[in-house]
Amino acid sequence: MSTTQTQSITPQLRQWIIDQAEAGFTAEVVLKSMLASGWSEDVAALAMESTLRGHLEQKAAAQGLPVATTVPEPQLDESPLYLDGGDRKVSVLQTMAEPRVVVFGGLLSDEECEALIALAKPRLARSLTVATKTGGEEINADRTSNGMFFQRGENDVVRKIEERLARLLDWPVENGEGLQVLHYQPGTEYKPHYDYFDPSEPGTPTILKRGGQRVATIVMYLGEPDKGGGTTFPDVNLEVAPKRGNAVFFSYDKPHPSTKTLHGGAPVLAGEKWIATKWLRERRFE
Repeated sequence: MSTTQTQSITPQLRQWIIDQAEAGFTAEVVLKSMLASGWSEDVAALAMESTLRGHLEQKAAAQGLPVATTVPEPQLDESPLYLDGGDRKVSVLQTMAEPRVVVFGGLLSDEECEALIALAKPRLARSLTVATKTGGEEINADRTSNGMFFQRGENDVVRKIEERLARLLDWPVENGEGLQVLHYQPGTEYKPHYDYFDPSEPGTPTILKRGGQRVATIVMYLGEPDKGGGTTFPDVNLEVAPKRGNAVFFSYDKPHPSTKTLHGGAPVLAGEKWIATKWLRERRFE
């Protein structure tokens, strides 16, 4: 491989990068080889990123998998202990790469938790799930909580939280569904499920018209049960404790079980559990 004056990213260069990757060489080794051959670091990095992303998407398509998309992502490159939520400093308590899970500490204040519960109580009803066969909503025996939805930006408390999440997750406010508050009493739960919309279901095209796929979820804990009620990820044997004011965030770049984002709300064994859930879409949610 030789350096060119313009250093354009040619089909030959892309194929060489793919060949190195398939031969088992790490990205660091490939990049060093390109730099040693005279490629500028910026061009080399761009060539590797675009080539390998495209190659993985082609392989996924050949295997019948959905193409990956961009997802919300907190700025964690330097392993910070805290992130700037704009009006509040938020702790980073735990991270996981696969699935992409981040546990935040102190995302909400006690006052915000109490306000959301008080505003939600008069509007609670049996929780529904999206009916993927029709695009509507339905009662699901797997979900035994009561809940309600706030409209996006409905009041000052909701608006402040939505702006904080947008900054924290680097995702526009308008790409989020309305904030949902859920109440679980002893014996209630939400059995393991995926939050994305199954492309094989007949109602999914109708659902996607409102903002595309769901690409991430954040569950915020408003009230702690005495026992039980954790957020579970069965594929990776992870359980997040429902600590008031904390939250668990997870993203899924394709609507497929390979994201390992199967999750559920474990049964509440004693006391009451209150949570606020926010689902984020690819595009503006209407």
